[in-house]
Amino acid sequence: MLLDERTGRYYQLNPSAHLIVAGLMEGATPAEVAARLTAAYPDAAAHADTDTRQLIAHLTRAGLLEQR
Repeated sequence: MLLDERTGRYYQLNPSAHLIVAGLMEGATPAEVAARLTAAYPDAAAHADTDTRQLIAHLTRAGLLEQR
């Protein structure tokens, strides 16, 4: 679960989104996060990079993540 402290809005994360956010918070790059996603969900390997980048873009647009 993420909380936007500016608006009070909560964002519920599914397990793969949680893995992505946790990896980013640890300082992993998007490519490293996608590799972790592939390791955790091998059946979704074809979409791991795209899913990671889409979530990053969504969180950035929502103001919950800053691009480095």
